[in-house]
Amino acid sequence: MLGLVLLALVQVGGTLGAAHNQPARRPVDALAVGLLVLGPAAVWFGRRAPRLVCAAVVATTGLFLLAGYPYGPVYASLALALVFAVARGHRVTAWSGAGALVLADAVGRIRLDRDHWSWGTQLGVVGWVLVILAVAEVVRVRAERAASFRAAVQERRRRQAGEERLRIAQELHDVVAHHMSLINVQASVALHLADRRPENVEPALLAIKDASKEALAELRSLIDVLRDDGPAPLAPAPTLAALDDIVERSAHAGLVVSKSVEGQARALPAAVELAAYRIVQEAITNVVRHAGAHHAAVTLGYGAEVLTVRIDDDGDGGRRHADLVPGNGLRGMHERAAALGGTFSVAASPLGGLRLEAGLPVGGGG
Repeated sequence: MLGLVLLALVQVGGTLGAAHNQPARRPVDALAVGLLVLGPAAVWFGRRAPRLVCAAVVATTGLFLLAGYPYGPVYASLALALVFAVARGHRVTAWSGAGALVLADAVGRIRLDRDHWSWGTQLGVVGWVLVILAVAEVVRVRAERAASFRAAVQERRRRQAGEERLRIAQELHDVVAHHMSLINVQASVALHLADRRPENVEPALLAIKDASKEALAELRSLIDVLRDDGPAPLAPAPTLAALDDIVERSAHAGLVVSKSVEGQARALPAAVELAAYRIVQEAITNVVRHAGAHHAAVTLGYGAEVLTVRIDDDGDGGRRHADLVPGNGLRGMHERAAALGGTFSVAASPLGGLRLEAGLPVGGGG
């Protein structure tokens, strides 16, 4: 508001000062002051109704020029109105208004002093109006680019948030499903042996304790990621070296898991090792929960470009794999492989159960 008051004072005062050097123009009177004040007053509504304000300012400025009043800072409020209109996308209104103003100025000049009218002077007015419109177009382009940039940043943040939610959901599913499945199996074993063979209950309870302890540790590390009060210490991400723990825990659940390596084992990017570990973990979880298997074989194939992760079991899933409906586990394994640009497939295993195989590019997670 203060700026518009200053604009009105500048237009009135500047025009009064400019009038001393333009004796041929009509003297500044009450009508002229009113028109000079109406322009800034109309600009006050520029952000709400830019088209209406542009038309109003063009009208007041045009009347001022048609009446033959002195040239001066009367174009200031016009410049603001044109910039507001163009920046808000009303380019036709702004350019049409500018053209009408040039015409009004020409008519006013001819009516006031036809003998001294010249194309050179009129082209000067046209030039000033074009400069104002050019500035308005620059403002519009910059505003559109800024809006596009903000939209792109928001979209990138939404996409990153979605990817992070998916990653956390996968981690939660893998951690909870794996450890809870082992705990469930061991608890069933403990209940079954409590009366018949009480001396075998203790190993089952120890397995439950170890599995629950590890599950809690991994869940805490995931919860720390969700905290808003700054970075939290995270537990190291699981690697392929930790597969031996899965083998050991599976044995407690009654599933014998063997692990073999093809090619030269080597350190791989952290994202690749984490994806491979989670795929094996979820595959073994599915075998324990659904396959009714006694043996599973995990094979890691270290190729030059791809790490092949293959899990076979001797359960009863092989004869019905064609009718298999993917659940959260299979979808999660597929998503982990796809996130690295890899592949994932389900087929019948030579052992009689299912074969889950993922191909993970070793350069995809570096």
